[in-house]
Amino acid sequence: MPRPITLFTGQWADLPFEEMARLSKEFGYDGMELACWGDHFEVSKALASDSYCQAKHDVLNKHGLECHAISNHLVGQAVLDNIDARHKMILPAYVWGDGNPAGVNQRAIEEMKNTARAAQRMGVSVVNGFTGSSIWHLLYSFPPVTPAMIDAGFQLLAERWNPILDVFAECGVRFALEVHPTEIAFDIYTAHRALEALDHRPEFGFNFDPSHLIWQGIDPVEFIREFPDRIYHVHVKDAITKLNGRTGILSSHLNFGDPRRGWDFRSPGRGGVNFEEIIRALNDIRYDGPLSIEWEDSGMKREFGAKEACEFTRRLDFSPSDRAFDAAFED
Repeated sequence: MPRPITLFTGQWADLPFEEMARLSKEFGYDGMELACWGDHFEVSKALASDSYCQAKHDVLNKHGLECHAISNHLVGQAVLDNIDARHKMILPAYVWGDGNPAGVNQRAIEEMKNTARAAQRMGVSVVNGFTGSSIWHLLYSFPPVTPAMIDAGFQLLAERWNPILDVFAECGVRFALEVHPTEIAFDIYTAHRALEALDHRPEFGFNFDPSHLIWQGIDPVEFIREFPDRIYHVHVKDAITKLNGRTGILSSHLNFGDPRRGWDFRSPGRGGVNFEEIIRALNDIRYDGPLSIEWEDSGMKREFGAKEACEFTRRLDFSPSDRAFDAAFED
């Protein structure tokens, strides 16, 4: 059975939830992955009101849409990060508070616990998001970085995220880290280290997004095959490298959309990701969850791109075979 095609609303949080639901249906989607910012899904309101989640479902049902996951990337980022002025731009005011770093970290931890409780109320079993990282700034080992400094980063992951994951376990909800630069896990080896630091507890897995792997030189298919039992959710997003002898893979402090960058995001099917092989790998691991389009392409109008991306993904998806192609020749 084809997987549901959903639209992640994080890049559309400037639009009201009701309008986003209408557009998602017009674009051809089966559902929405609700971001926990804007008015698409507000954790505090979900916990404060018994009717909040039902009202969300009423709007979704009105438009013939489903919700399989909610996502709280922005608050999750503040759990492990070394807090600075940038975080004020992405956090709810009640999480930012007075901006004291230790206080921000602690309020982010409590908000992620509440996100699990809110997901349970919403009736979804997956929360996608970020963990942040206290050691991302140590990526390039100069001045020299000792192994103990990296170990401390993964120890902090266990210290801060295990209590969060305890609540996820109580609620019957799983957390899916989007493996991504600036997170504690950003490639295959760091994903293994994160699992080890958390003692491979089942509440912690991954939101697979190939766009963050391909520009690093990592084959996204290898990530799927490396973690077949930890792919809890899938984002469909594309990226392309544009190395011409002048551009650099570290992108020269140039923002997304600048043509001088060495890589950038693309609308699905217009970059370098081999989605055909990704679908086949997902079939091999028997992933039957949603294919959620996280649409980001600075060079394309988003309404056009979201509709085209839905059509592209629906054409691409197919169910695994339940028989060998040459089974007719068997005795």
